[in-house]
Amino acid sequence: MPTNLLRFILALVLLPWLWTAAGAQAVSFPEFGSAIPGHKDVTYLDLARMVIPDLTGDSNGFYKGGLPIEMRHIEGPDGGGSPPETSGLSNAGVLAVKAGGKDRLVMLYDLGDSPDSAEGYAVLALYDITGKPKLLDAVNVAVDRSTYFRESGKLSVGAGDDVLITMSTHFNSSQGYVITPLIMVRDDKFELVDMIYTFDENLCAYRRTQDVAFQTIADGQPYAAIKVTVTDATASSDESCDEQPPEPESHAISVTYHWDKTASHYVKDSDALDKLAGENAKRF
Repeated sequence: MPTNLLRFILALVLLPWLWTAAGAQAVSFPEFGSAIPGHKDVTYLDLARMVIPDLTGDSNGFYKGGLPIEMRHIEGPDGGGSPPETSGLSNAGVLAVKAGGKDRLVMLYDLGDSPDSAEGYAVLALYDITGKPKLLDAVNVAVDRSTYFRESGKLSVGAGDDVLITMSTHFNSSQGYVITPLIMVRDDKFELVDMIYTFDENLCAYRRTQDVAFQTIADGQPYAAIKVTVTDATASSDESCDEQPPEPESHAISVTYHWDKTASHYVKDSDALDKLAGENAKRF
C-alpha cells in the first residue's frame, strides 16, 4: 500500500482522538483551491507554493511537487533528515494563531518519508496574511514518521501569544510512539520549547497508556507558565492470556515550564518527563 495512502488512513483513525479537547475545532483542513480569509483572489495553494514552488494538483484532488524550499529543523542543525525529492499531499492543517500581538496563519504540511532518516518530513509554515500574504518562517517539525497538529493545535500563553502543539508518531502491532513538541513564535520565528515523549502498549493481558494534558497558569511573566501532565495508566484486558497482567494503576507525572526573562526562554521545574522518556525507552 502506498505510503501516502497509509498516512491518510492513519490520519482518519487519529482525528477523533487528537481533537477531543475543548476548542478542538481550531485546526481546519480547507481545500487547497479555496480562498484564504480576507483574500478572495489568494488560495491556500498559493500559500503552499511559497513552500513547494511547483506544487500542482491532479483530477483526484491530490497535489504533488518537487523539493520544498530550504529550511532548518526545529531541533537545530543536527535534527531531521532530507526532504523527499517528490512531495505529495492532499491537504494541510491550518491554524490561526497570535504571535507578538499580531494575527498569523500557520500551516502544517506532512510531505512523506525522508530518504535518509527514519523520521518523515513535515513543514510548519508561518504566514502573515494581514496584507499581501507572505511567508515569515518555515521549519521541519517531523520527529517521527507521521506528523499532525495535536488536540486544538495551540495553547494561549497570553493575550497576544499562542504556543503551538504538534505531534509525530508511529505504531506497530502492539506499541504506539508519540513525540509532542511545544513550539512558540517570537519575532515571527519558530522556537522549540521542549518535546514530550510518550509510549503506549496494547498487549494481550493489559493495556498501558500515557495521555498528555496541557494547562496554562498566569504567573506574572510575559508568557504564562505551561503545566504538562502525563497520566500513565495500566488496565487489565480481561482476556485469557499466557502472561500475568500487572496490577491496574494510574499515576500522574507533571512538569511546569516557567518563562525565564533573563534566559529569554521557558525553563522546566523538574526532569520528571525526561526520566519517563528514559524508562519508556527500556520498554521498546
